[in-house]
Amino acid sequence: MLFGLSRRAATEFSFFLAVPTLIAAGAYDFWKNRTLFNSGDLGIFAVGSVAAFASAFLCVRWLLRYIASHDFTPFAWYRIVFGAVVLFTAYAGLVDWSAG
Repeated sequence: MLFGLSRRAATEFSFFLAVPTLIAAGAYDFWKNRTLFNSGDLGIFAVGSVAAFASAFLCVRWLLRYIASHDFTPFAWYRIVFGAVVLFTAYAGLVDWSAG
C-alpha cells in the first residue's frame, strides 16, 4: 500500500509471497522429521494437506472479499490487544511464551 497498491492488491501480494515460504518451511520440516513417517502415513498426510489447502483457500477468499470494502483497523487493534496480552501474561508469569 506504501507504493500505491490497493488493499486487495497488497493483500494478494502478501499471500503470493507467503506461499513459497510456507511450502519451503513445510518441505524442510518434512525432510527434518522424515524418519518419523512411514508409507502408511501417506493417506493421512494427503487428507490433511487437502483439508489444509481447502480451508486456507476459503479463508483467503473471505479475507480478500472483506478487505475490498473494509480497512485493516480491526486487524490492527487485534494485534495491539493480543500483543498487550502476551506482554502482560509474560510479565506476570502466567504464561511462559518462550517455550516452543
